[in-house]
Amino acid sequence: VYIINVTWSDLTSQIIYRRYSKFFDLQMQLLDKFPIEGGQKDPKQRIIPFLPGKILFRRSHVRDVAVKRLKPIDEYCR
Repeated sequence: VYIINVTWSDLTSQIIYRRYSKFFDLQMQLLDKFPIEGGQKDPKQRIIPFLPGKILFRRSHVRDVAVKRLKPIDEYCR
């Protein structure tokens, strides 16, 4: 689970907790609803950031995978 501090346009902030799968589900919904922005017709027009897909891993690797995903999630949220 990732902890995100969301700051709204009125400068209020809120902390939310989300699993990687929720970020990826959002990614898929955005790509479905906005195919041009997702670069389906022309990859040069893509403005929706890339987010690596879900992967299967053993429980002993949970922390390693979570740490590797920190930077892509941070870039995606920005």
